[in-house]
Amino acid sequence: MTSIDQNQLLVRTGAGSAMGDLFRRYWIPAFLAEELAERDGPPVRIQLLGEKLIGFRDTEGRLGLIDEFCAHRRVSLWFGRNEERGLRCPYHGWKYDVTGQCTEVPSEDGDDDQPGDFCKSVKLKSYPCVDLGGVVWTYMGPSDKQPPVPEFEWTRVPESHRHLSKRIQECNYLQAMEGGIDSSHVSWLHSGELKTDPLHVGTEGAKHIANKRPVFELHRSETGLVIAAKRKVDEEKSYWRVTQWIMPWYTMIPPYGDNALRGHAWVPVDDEHCIVWNWAHHPTRPLNDSELDAMSKEDGAYAALIPGTFRAVANKDNDYLIDRAAQKSGRYYSGVKGIAMQDASLQESMGPIVERQLERLVSTDVAIVQARRRLMNAASELVNGATPPGLDPSTHHVRSASFVGATQMSYDELRPLLAATAGKRHESI
Repeated sequence: MTSIDQNQLLVRTGAGSAMGDLFRRYWIPAFLAEELAERDGPPVRIQLLGEKLIGFRDTEGRLGLIDEFCAHRRVSLWFGRNEERGLRCPYHGWKYDVTGQCTEVPSEDGDDDQPGDFCKSVKLKSYPCVDLGGVVWTYMGPSDKQPPVPEFEWTRVPESHRHLSKRIQECNYLQAMEGGIDSSHVSWLHSGELKTDPLHVGTEGAKHIANKRPVFELHRSETGLVIAAKRKVDEEKSYWRVTQWIMPWYTMIPPYGDNALRGHAWVPVDDEHCIVWNWAHHPTRPLNDSELDAMSKEDGAYAALIPGTFRAVANKDNDYLIDRAAQKSGRYYSGVKGIAMQDASLQESMGPIVERQLERLVSTDVAIVQARRRLMNAASELVNGATPPGLDPSTHHVRSASFVGATQMSYDELRPLLAATAGKRHESI
């Protein structure tokens, strides 16, 4: 059982919290690169770890992520004019560059070419950004602790080999992420999709995952956990689905057949909302039209979004468009259409933050228990000067996998199947 105090440690991510301090030591996916593609384009609002921020790309193409509110009278800079190498507040003309430095205060001292002393004294909070793999990443921790940028395989393949999306989920990051490392629910909640979804149907893996009694094996990795769910095939062999959980919030999900590898990041907006990042990539070929079409449909793993937002069309305000007839027939086991919203609807139904002291955990929850412990330990050890796991980019060169193999396999036998080797197809059935 997770105590009330332990739950508070796990779910609070604002500035000054133990988990918030830990998360700020990692590069954080913040925007799709397409959101900030235009030089001098519209600024974009975002909230990360409870902090309200504004992202923009300036005249020279530099990326900025700064405090949302002007230092003068706290006007939101979302209304700002992005022009001439900075973001200008429309209220009184104060202007800021990508580092948050005020460069113009028209009513006070200085001029356009030589800011005065008052202007130089004004600086908004800002965070460095990099454009990598179709995502704008930011680092919100101490500047002297900034790690190298991530090297996940999906960030390194050609653009034609990957697909990216994101959406807002209306619950704490942890209960969403725990769904990503819980391989036992797939046989139940997504059972209708195993028979119909084009990225599942007809594959050997979809046939084996119908077995609703997986046995879990866990291995502690350099970055987090390797989570193997085994389902019996015969007396000597099992169907293995091996998921990677990488600190602090990444999951890599085994694919079916020759379909793309998939994964998620569960990034806290605040303590009651998170951004769910979705990526799919194939290490050896471009994604084909049928795959891209399947990823664009609302009844698959990627939810349909309200135009102009990252909120799902099916949401708690409309009961996720639940279809009781489809539930009764088994087409959608919970009555909710699509893998993404099947997960999100149940995770949001737990409330903004789960009362974990009331849970009754069982053997299939072993990965969830261990992930919680690893997060709590990392947050505690950080206070004593320890380096968080998963900062070394070389440890990101891993994959998920699915295959039929001997029921008894050591971690040393598994590791070669999980290596992200350039130009080599992934292990999947």
